[in-house]
Amino acid sequence: MGFIKPKISLPPPPPPPPAEPKKEVPKFEDKDRQEEAKKKQTLLDQKRKGRKSTILTSYSGLEDDEDVIQRKKLLGE
Repeated sequence: MGFIKPKISLPPPPPPPPAEPKKEVPKFEDKDRQEEAKKKQTLLDQKRKGRKSTILTSYSGLEDDEDVIQRKKLLGE
């Protein structure tokens, strides 16, 4: 600002709004949440399948029906 323009003082800022009273935050570890989590975990455990239960064959092949699978038992047959 130069000598031609006088300095203009700014008005004071408005006062901040009054603080709201703190609301009580519900607890994370209450009985309802624990029961709900336990039910959810039991449902997940029931639906869970392991890798072994999805494999329908063994290391030696399909062993369900002997009529379908005919293997030679001895070298000359």
